[in-house]
Order: sequence, then C-alpha cells, then structure tokens
Amino acid sequence: MPEFLPILGTPLIMFTRKIGIDLGTANTIVFVPGKGFIINEPTIVALSLPENSVLAVGQEAKEMIGRTPDDISAYRPLKDGVIADYYITKAMLKYFISRAVGRFNIFRPEVVISVPAGITPTERRAVVNAAREAGAKEAFVVKEPILAALGAGIPINAHVGNMIINIGGGTAEVAVVSLGGIVSWSSLRVAGNKFDQAIIDYVKRKHSLAIGEQTAETVKIEVGSALATKEQLQFELRGRDLVSGLPRDISIKSNEIAEALTPFLLEIASSVQNVFNSTPPELVADIMEKGIILSGGGSQLRHLDEFFHRLTGVPTYLAEDPLFCVAKGAGLILNHLDVYKRTLLTKR
Repeated sequence: MPEFLPILGTPLIMFTRKIGIDLGTANTIVFVPGKGFIINEPTIVALSLPENSVLAVGQEAKEMIGRTPDDISAYRPLKDGVIADYYITKAMLKYFISRAVGRFNIFRPEVVISVPAGITPTERRAVVNAAREAGAKEAFVVKEPILAALGAGIPINAHVGNMIINIGGGTAEVAVVSLGGIVSWSSLRVAGNKFDQAIIDYVKRKHSLAIGEQTAETVKIEVGSALATKEQLQFELRGRDLVSGLPRDISIKSNEIAEALTPFLLEIASSVQNVFNSTPPELVADIMEKGIILSGGGSQLRHLDEFFHRLTGVPTYLAEDPLFCVAKGAGLILNHLDVYKRTLLTKR
C-alpha cells in the first residue's frame, strides 16, 4: 500500500526516488527503501525478430529459453557481469525501473547499481549511460565486493581486514576490505553460468545425453556439491540421447556434479590464494581470525564453505541470505546516499 502524507487536507503519495539494483549476469534484484526487495528475476530479455521489439523480461523471458520459434529469441544482455548488448540492457533496466517506481511516479529516481570489481572505465560508463537512458535521474555504480560485504554485515569501515568471496552468475570476486575500501582483489569470470555449462558438458561426455541450461541449473540446485561425500544425493533428469536422438531418463548423483565442478572451483581457490599473496600480513592475520565470508547465489553450492576451508586453512562461513547480500548493500547505501555520494561520484 502506498504511504500518504496529509498536506492541506489532501493525501499525497510518497514517490520512489531511490532504487538499488543488483545487476547480475543471472538475476537482477531491485531494492526500494521502505519497501525492501521488490523484484528478483532472471536477467533475460525475449525479443521478437527481425524488428527487435521486447516481448518479455525476467522470469517470463526465461521460460521461453529453448522453447521459442525462429522469430523469437531470448537473450542474456550481460556476459561475465558486464554489458554485452547495450540496447537490450537499456530496455531491461527501463522495465525494472518503471516497475519499481510505479506508473504514476513523476520523479526520475537516483539509482545505485552493482558492477564487478574488474570493470573497465568503458564498461562502467556503459552501465551509467544505460541507466540514465532507461529513466534514472542519476546513476551511481559501486563495486560488488563492497556491496556484498555491507550486505553480509561486515563492518567495512573498521581498521581490520575482512575477506569476501562473492560468487554470482557471471563472476566470482574475491576481495579484502578494510577502512571502507578494497585493499586487494581478484575478479574471475568463472561462476554460476560456468557451473551450469560444466554440468551440461559432463552429462554429454559421461552419459551421451544432451540437456539444456535450465535442466543443468535445476541439477546444480537439487544435487550440486563442491565436495564428494559418502552419502550422495540423486536426481532424475531427462534429455535427448545423442546416439538415438530420442528422449532418455538418467539418474545423476551429487558426487558426479562435484567432479564436473572441481576444475572451476580450483580456479576460484587459486584466485583466493593470489589475493592472500597481495594482502598485507596484518590484514591476513585478521582474516585468519575472523574467517572468509561467502556471498552470492553461486555460494549456495553444498559444502562450498568446507571446500575453501580445506584449501586455504581459513575458516569459511556462508553469509545470511547470500543471494541478497549485494542488493542489501545497495539498500544500506541508499539509506545514506548523501553520505556516500561524494565517494560514489569519484569512483564513477
């Protein structure tokens, strides 16, 4: 329900003037102060060809993947955390911003958008320009590790070091945060989408079965694991037999998924080690004491905290509501936007 303020006896709707957007490769989450998380949908746009008109955005568009006729195509406008198609990204942002502010909002909102730590100045400008053209009065971009740390409850302005590993759909980012900034970091374009592709390749190689992205994602969620375990989970999936071309059902186990994902998880672990190598010893001691925090949708993989603990020797913990950490951080910045504005503008 909209809130009202009585002015001269006439109710006045309180319009949305600030929006936080976790612009992820796989999912986009929108936060509005006072309302919370109002949108959590896949970062996908369905276009009608050849006129390139937008047919659907978000969940509706995702349901079209692999099921569309030749004159409809579903796109992921972000690749590895950055804009791959400017026109489609702008159309998607316009859809999400208009949904957030409502049909009758007369104000153009200020928008805080998450970006990967490894974003280039050109990619950063593309995000800002796309948001402005999509209806934002002003757009501020903030690096994901800072937002994830804020959303995970890490005191980023403290004089101690904290390490966060944020695994999204397109990027896995490792950062050491201290005194409100990033001391050392690594941005790896290996994350949830690569995990899905690894499962597709594994099933194709080991079982001679072709499956789609959505099936692979379902397998990852239902039985995915970072480590092989004695007690295995099992999942029945259906695909197309590569020999006969006919539908076939197979049963896949969690240890098979662990085998498929291990090469990519080792890449992320290697980047964690590189960040430790470039971090001052005093901050490394802080991290040893406090542990590593995992955030992002990809961090929900079973036994991932134990995987990093084994490889680094540092206690590792999963943040509360890891999928929403970046959006939560954007919300915290929105609540104190005037305080953060100068910093955000200088980092733009």
